[in-house]
Amino acid sequence: MGKIIAIANQKGGVGKTTTAVNLAASLAVREKKVLLVDADPQGNASSGSGVERSRTRKTLYDAMVRGESLSNIRVPTELPLFWVIPADKQLAGAEIELVNEERREYRLKEVLEPIRYDYDFIIIDCPPSLGLLTVNGLTAADTLLVPIQCEYFALEGVTELFDTLAHLRRLLNPQLSIEGLLLTMYDERTNLSSAVAKDLRDFYGAQVLQTVIPRNVRLAEAPSYGKPIILYDIRSKGAESYMTLAKEILNNEQTGFRKGA
Repeated sequence: MGKIIAIANQKGGVGKTTTAVNLAASLAVREKKVLLVDADPQGNASSGSGVERSRTRKTLYDAMVRGESLSNIRVPTELPLFWVIPADKQLAGAEIELVNEERREYRLKEVLEPIRYDYDFIIIDCPPSLGLLTVNGLTAADTLLVPIQCEYFALEGVTELFDTLAHLRRLLNPQLSIEGLLLTMYDERTNLSSAVAKDLRDFYGAQVLQTVIPRNVRLAEAPSYGKPIILYDIRSKGAESYMTLAKEILNNEQTGFRKGA
């Protein structure tokens, strides 16, 4: 299949990395071969997948700046069909080092191209900004998945991201489509969560995925143990919701359903 999904939102704290790790793991459990690309210098998707930090291990930086093959960089996880391209703080230097390079926006796309059809899905965890690393992720991707926390300023942030998306489509990646808007940190006990969810569905319609990710203590605990939620507590509501998300994305893929921007 070789489908590439970028997970991005310029706002921090919306469940972006949590979604990247747990969607990748949930797809792997459904017998899909998955590569998670950690494109965030914080490296949280790497550690949250169980990849220990190491000064000697090669990372995405080595691929984007030094031309290393991703096949030599990928790291296995506890799940047999789930691999990670790790990142660390060195990746922050890539934005500076690549700034004067030709085709700098295509660097990630170019390093992914030789291996993309080795996997059913490649998930890119983008940084919480709209800098060069995120632009690389969106240029390389087939679709964009946007996690949105159910809070007051959610609509404002999505509007800004969609403006950037429209600009990027014109200049760099005209084929990029919307995988969906994913409601995260949903608390059914509060009026705010239900009101934000209603506003987003009214405004964006079918672009909003049916799956909703709830606030869940076990989901918040899992990264500190270096495990996706399905390995930490498969009976939790968090695990159930990400398995449901994986099923929804696979169903959309099978039916050819695509969302416009």
